[in-house]
Amino acid sequence: MKNLLLTGIIGASVLASCSTAKTAQNNRAGFLKLKGDWQITSVDYNKQYKIKPFGEGADVQCWVGSHWRLIPNNYSGAYTLNGGGDCPQRTQPIKFEVVSGNTFQFKKIAEGTKAKQNDSGYNLTLLSQSADQFSLQQTVPYDGQNINVVYNFQRTASK
Repeated sequence: MKNLLLTGIIGASVLASCSTAKTAQNNRAGFLKLKGDWQITSVDYNKQYKIKPFGEGADVQCWVGSHWRLIPNNYSGAYTLNGGGDCPQRTQPIKFEVVSGNTFQFKKIAEGTKAKQNDSGYNLTLLSQSADQFSLQQTVPYDGQNINVVYNFQRTASK
């Protein structure tokens, strides 16, 4: 009886570890599909609110047309705001990762600092993903409530 119980426990743990490894492989494969150059083609949100995401002091509409380069193998990248009108022009290095399959986390990296020296960043939900597009949703607290902002990305180059 003890052998049967021990065999069952070992079998269950082997199955669980294989399942966990398979999930991690699938998450990694999805994460690697983000590699390349992307552009935000549109931002969807409740337009009655003035939103300035990611601490840039730029209106949410300044992000439309911004360029994002994502390099998953070293978790690095950058985004560039194009400027013009009331929108600033700037390029910001970032470190990013996708955790739990659908949480896109990134933090800005200041020149001359390492990522581990910066413990603040942003969490967005990966809503959808295909080979040529993906969408991220950010929940922004505003006046005691949460506003959802959806950034729609289109691939501009694969590498």
